[in-house]
Amino acid sequence: MFALLGATTLVLVAGAPWVLLSAAGETNLKSPENVEVHIIDDTFILKWNGSNESVMNVTFSVDYKTPKIDNWIKLPECQYVTSTKCNFLSPDITVYEEMKLRIRAEKGNSTSPWYEVAPFIPYEQAQIGPPKVHLQAEDKAIIIDISPPGTEKNNMWALDSFIYSLVIWKNSSRGEHRTETISHRAQIYKLSPETTYCLKVKARLLVQRKAGSYSPVHCITTTVEKKLPPPENVQIIAENQVYVLKWDYTYENMTFQAQSLPTYFKKMLKDPSGKWEQIQNCENVRTTQCVFPQNVFPNGIYYIRVQASDGNNTSFWSEEETFDTETQTLILPPVISLKPINNSLHVYIGAPKNSQNKSVYQHYLLIYEIAFWENTSNAERKIVKTRTDFTFPDLKPLTVYCVKVRALIGDEKWNKSSVFSDTVCEKTKPGNVFESWLIAGICIAFLIPVGLYVVKVLWKFIRYVFFPASKPPSTIDEYFSEQPLKNLFLYTSEEQIERCFIIENIDTISTIGINQIDEDHKKYNSQMSQDSGNYSYEDENSGSKTSEEFLQVGTM
Repeated sequence: MFALLGATTLVLVAGAPWVLLSAAGETNLKSPENVEVHIIDDTFILKWNGSNESVMNVTFSVDYKTPKIDNWIKLPECQYVTSTKCNFLSPDITVYEEMKLRIRAEKGNSTSPWYEVAPFIPYEQAQIGPPKVHLQAEDKAIIIDISPPGTEKNNMWALDSFIYSLVIWKNSSRGEHRTETISHRAQIYKLSPETTYCLKVKARLLVQRKAGSYSPVHCITTTVEKKLPPPENVQIIAENQVYVLKWDYTYENMTFQAQSLPTYFKKMLKDPSGKWEQIQNCENVRTTQCVFPQNVFPNGIYYIRVQASDGNNTSFWSEEETFDTETQTLILPPVISLKPINNSLHVYIGAPKNSQNKSVYQHYLLIYEIAFWENTSNAERKIVKTRTDFTFPDLKPLTVYCVKVRALIGDEKWNKSSVFSDTVCEKTKPGNVFESWLIAGICIAFLIPVGLYVVKVLWKFIRYVFFPASKPPSTIDEYFSEQPLKNLFLYTSEEQIERCFIIENIDTISTIGINQIDEDHKKYNSQMSQDSGNYSYEDENSGSKTSEEFLQVGTM
């Protein structure tokens, strides 16, 4: 058992040789403590506290590792460092990935255990350093050239863009500070000649809200004022198919020239001064404006500047004005035409053409505001359309309507629109109403004769019923003791009794009541003769007998 324990002890000792060295009088090395990592631009700063102050000639070494690297790699700038600080440039890694560092103490063949720094992403931990500033003075301006933070082979901010915050003040007045946001090459205007100005600049990421530290303070004195001042209030206006460049100037009898520069040159080049170009029709002009075609500038953003000269002296360039072809281009009014179709009005919207017979709207996404009204009324109705052809339906026939249209850029950030086009008026056609009246007229012409015929027949019927042509003799009427029998064509609510009269003698009249017409088998035919006052029957015998029976009934 002791033999086994002795073997184990040997193994442990063999596994930690520094213990044996320590027992033999050698020094035991401890790992560094309080390790910190600071990153400014592309420079990594590693700091730590040593735990072996009593030990002389101790050095330190640092390794790094990333997820794409399986093995630890030595940092060349941080091998066998004698101090407790190590600076190194960003290694050839992706700064957006996680990075690991480890550090240990070393002396001769003795080393401490590795101390591993917590993993970190360099881009997130990096701070923006101060930019480099170069100044150039004019009489009333200072030209500033700024180099972005980091090294020329910037790895940390390679995909980022910076803007810069400037603080400037007169050296003699510390209380009045002027702050501006500028690009990496800018001019500070409205300064006093022969005056010393001091300034400092710091960088800020354009997308993220991360700002750096200020540069050292730089001071410069402006020059003696030139005899000729620079032009002022430079502006460019779009009119029809041309641009008009205007400016103000104090003196007369001067010549001027104007130049342009695409803004991307200032972003791409450290010194874009050689990229300024003369503007067509704006060289050696003797007026305070010049006119040039719009096709001189392809779509984009430009800087514009103007300079004055009297032949012997030349002014400094004016303040650079930014010119955006898309936002400052004049939107021409559209061309419209109308076509009446029945009781509707079809509207066609066309684009004006440029000198090359191309649509001036080809670079824009447009919508159209249409004003529409009846010519006899001032009440306008406005609608918005994206189509260039549409119809106003259900209008009054044979009525004059007027239309005018203006174009608007569909993108809200431009907020540009044209003026209204010329008013175009058109009269609607008769449409379906005329056809309806024609059909109605034909129907009326056909129905009038039919109606007259029906009225005529109805009138005859009424006359026959209510106003018969012949009446019974007055001698008969006086013997009606009850309401006379109505015309058989009319409906009667009560059962009627038929009255028959047989006149044998003009002085003798017998009345016979006969039952309802239902007894159709009893039928009598008679004919009255006013000349003789006697009735004759087809069968005289039967007739005489019947007459006598009637007389008997009448006398009863």
